[in-house]
Amino acid sequence: MLTKPYLNIIITVAIALSVILTGCAKPGTHLEPPRISLVNIEVQNIKLFETILQIELRVINPNDVLLQIQGIICDLELHGNKFASGVSDERVKIQPFRSAVVPMAIYSSVFDVFRSLATSQKVQDLHYKIAGKVHVTGGQMQPSVIPFISEGRLSFEEWNKPE
Repeated sequence: MLTKPYLNIIITVAIALSVILTGCAKPGTHLEPPRISLVNIEVQNIKLFETILQIELRVINPNDVLLQIQGIICDLELHGNKFASGVSDERVKIQPFRSAVVPMAIYSSVFDVFRSLATSQKVQDLHYKIAGKVHVTGGQMQPSVIPFISEGRLSFEEWNKPE
């Protein structure tokens, strides 16, 4: 039979382990994935077989806990065709119910650029889709990889309107 001091130690260790293993998240907390949208896109460099673009993604944290981003991986499609891919190791902390802009480089082959330009000349709208994964750190209740998809349409007619 265990003596009282040993019993107290075992109970204390059991409580400490349960707190550590459950993390700091509240029980029953459901985390929503971050909302991500394209903010800006700029051509950085054009090489013989590759185009380097700088994009900015707005990441919105719709949760009541801190979102700690370790990196983002994404693919950009134009009109349903693969256009570019990229990664970012930008570490960003987004407070609850806030947003941040995350810059990243994406890379496209010259062939994908020409195919997209040829397709764009035939249409009035530019349909884009960004799909990828956000790598985060956090407690046990928070996943380490969160997939995302963001789509949009830009109208060329709006760009050509005289002011």
